[in-house]
Amino acid sequence: MTAIRTDGLTKRYGETVAVDSLDLRVEDGSVFGFLGPNGAGKTTTIDMILDYATPTEGEATVFGSSPDDVDIRRRVGVLPEDFGVYPRLTGREHVEFAVESKRADDDPEELLERVALEDDADKRAGGYSKGMRKRLLLATALVGEPDLLVLDEPTSGLDPNGARRVREIVSEENDRGATVFFSSHILGQVEAVCDTVGIMRDGEMAAVDSVERLRDRLGSVSRLTLVVDDTEAAAEAARGVEGVEPTVEDGAVVVSCAEPRLKLDVLDAVRNVTRVDDFTTTESSLDDVFEEVTHG
Repeated sequence: MTAIRTDGLTKRYGETVAVDSLDLRVEDGSVFGFLGPNGAGKTTTIDMILDYATPTEGEATVFGSSPDDVDIRRRVGVLPEDFGVYPRLTGREHVEFAVESKRADDDPEELLERVALEDDADKRAGGYSKGMRKRLLLATALVGEPDLLVLDEPTSGLDPNGARRVREIVSEENDRGATVFFSSHILGQVEAVCDTVGIMRDGEMAAVDSVERLRDRLGSVSRLTLVVDDTEAAAEAARGVEGVEPTVEDGAVVVSCAEPRLKLDVLDAVRNVTRVDDFTTTESSLDDVFEEVTHG
């Protein structure tokens, strides 16, 4: 079943096309990472999916129904990028209000503990830091065990512990069976939790796939960095392995390999001609894929 579907989804503001004929499929039970540079159309797309903005053309459906359906709204939990709190209400009162609005039976204390706000539950939200406000809104998004979580920049403004807790909650909710639509510009956060990644560019979807398959499609490479006694001899030996390209950088030999398995062949070849004191290996990251898709 498809959790989110858009067909020809388009949004124009005068002569400006913010989203252009977007066809998107987010499968039920997946964690979908939604990426793109500023101005790519991510937030506008989310607004149309949630019925916060009306498409100029095309349509969006959530679990096969219009997103303005009351029953569908109860199945969706949202953490918007631009969020606000009621400054005079406490954290606990925010969660209690969300529970009442969704006619749910959640324990506010448990939700506040999940986002590490139990010690500040009875403080007025107007005195919360940005990170605390974001965690509070995440707690309200979790009310009612939603079938779909839409998280727009959920780790922005959080310290490393807060960001890690968000990743843990995403995994926990997905294990429960929820679909998670996760928009972020912090690529490492997306790579850590997402099954599938969609990258927008200029209002269009430039690529949709798993991170691994995107790496393969875009010709990403593995790199082997060798600290050796004789860099020239090591580089020459590496050149004898088909499918690799060695260079000498900062006193080390850096070998780009067309396939990950070639790193072992290079290591064996270099060890035959010089001593290897140390080596490290890296794979192309989502940052590399993002850079190539959005600028290539």
